[in-house]
Amino acid sequence: MAAGPAAPRVLNVNVGVLGHIDSGKTALARALSTTGSTAAFDRAPQSRARGITLDLGFSCLRTALPPQLGLGPGELQFTLVDCPGHASLIRTIIGGAQIIDLMMLVIDVTKGMQTQSAECLVIGQIACQKMVVVLNKIDLLPEGKRQSAIEKMTKKMQKTLENTKFCGCPIVAVAAKPGGPEAPESENPLGVSELIEVLKSQAYLPSRDPSGHFLMAVDHCFSIKGQGTVMTGTILSGSVSLGDNVEIPALKVTKKVKSMQMFHTPVTYAMQGDRVGICVTQFDPKLLERGLICTPESLHTIHAAIISLKKIQYFRGALQTKAKFHITVGHETVMGRVMFFSPAPADFNEEIKENVFDFEKDYLYQEEYLSKDSNSENKENDQAEIQLPKQQWALLEFEKPVTCPKLCLVIGSKLDTDIHANTCRLAFHGVLLQGMEDKNYVETFLPKLKVYKLKHKEGQVERVMDDYSVIGRSLFKKETNIQIFVGLKVKLSTGEDGIIDGGFGQSGKFKIRIPDGLKPDTKMLLTVASKKKSKAGKGDTAKEDEGSKNDSAQPVTISLLFKRYVFDTQKKMIQS
Repeated sequence: MAAGPAAPRVLNVNVGVLGHIDSGKTALARALSTTGSTAAFDRAPQSRARGITLDLGFSCLRTALPPQLGLGPGELQFTLVDCPGHASLIRTIIGGAQIIDLMMLVIDVTKGMQTQSAECLVIGQIACQKMVVVLNKIDLLPEGKRQSAIEKMTKKMQKTLENTKFCGCPIVAVAAKPGGPEAPESENPLGVSELIEVLKSQAYLPSRDPSGHFLMAVDHCFSIKGQGTVMTGTILSGSVSLGDNVEIPALKVTKKVKSMQMFHTPVTYAMQGDRVGICVTQFDPKLLERGLICTPESLHTIHAAIISLKKIQYFRGALQTKAKFHITVGHETVMGRVMFFSPAPADFNEEIKENVFDFEKDYLYQEEYLSKDSNSENKENDQAEIQLPKQQWALLEFEKPVTCPKLCLVIGSKLDTDIHANTCRLAFHGVLLQGMEDKNYVETFLPKLKVYKLKHKEGQVERVMDDYSVIGRSLFKKETNIQIFVGLKVKLSTGEDGIIDGGFGQSGKFKIRIPDGLKPDTKMLLTVASKKKSKAGKGDTAKEDEGSKNDSAQPVTISLLFKRYVFDTQKKMIQS
């Protein structure tokens, strides 16, 4: 909102302009805007040289407040965020998507959906509530066939959006720059005034909250001679006034706000959702190209985090524990390793409280994120429906620390996948529930996280000692310290419960005590088996091999089940 009660009301709505490279996003933003900001329209020299947008560009369009918002007279300001469409710049787009209220997905009408348009659609579904599809470059369609080509592409897009939250969204056909980039400026764009009307009809009052800590995503930083350094960006939460102190947490520097502007108009106050330039003194702009500024000491810098997450359905392949992903948290993208875990099986259907993590509960370690396509190798079990938990989590361990607010959006992607491969590189999205600020979190924090693995070992009964004890083998390796397993319960395949009593000899064999005694049948089975063995020992060994294959097809097996907490430093084995 603009400063002071005297000024007319200005409602700011952030509109993201996303799409595949060369779909004409920058030209569209230029055709729409009335006021360019410092970052707009490919100002960067390397952008101009390469003819593509390398960073988020911002400009704005002002129009009268539409009556449907019921706010009375005033202005509606659309801040247009031109996100780069070049695939290697997807991390910039993810940074941009977090500040967007309404998205324009720009499609080259001659090409339709392309790889990055699909990725932009995925980001939109995660980070945005409303969308308008813009079919651009209609001037390239021959006039006689133009209308039918537009209708065909509109139908195609409607089909694509059918199963997304943007089903039924408006689709508008335009030519932002008829004749292409080299055409004279006198060429009027086609369909742009219709698009502005559609944008006005889609405008809504975004929920804005001036309370809470001030947090702003800075996307440009430059100096003005005699004034100081200006940081421009969008306020993600809270508000800021002239004279406030703001911290640049990545540099641990605090500065005072000397002056502020919104699109070249001086203001004294700005709040969540506003796009603003903040001027501070004695700060080198080269130190901060993009990043976060905030209320002093309100952000934390973390080395690892627990997140709740969902897999992105278009990502092909499994999400494996121990795999590395590019993790975008707030406005930073770093490499991180993941470990997936789920509720304990008994709690799979339990309703989970949103945005909190319960350290009191036990969780089950997973080798991969569980989804309908998990374990597709087990084709025989296809009939058995895999039971999926209502919620899953991951532990993320970052290669370098990141600074971010609590409960921020997290996106995991495989940005090293071949840019030209026709696949979605976004793998999962989630919410950061708990950050770990201590560098030594492995010792200080992780032991509180009760994630366990189920262990199952199998061995065989070698022979009976007496009615209450047997000797077992093949459960441990020769070098295993059997002492640490003493006292653990085991079960025989014949039904008896036993307890490991200690080692027997030097070859990994062990003694099992059967408190309730062996059943007569079990005793007979084992006596017969050991008699056969000793008989065979005296006879012809080749024959013995044949014989033992048939007779002892059913040896008595020993099952040892226990769970072990992944982060327990003592590696205790626990049996319920």
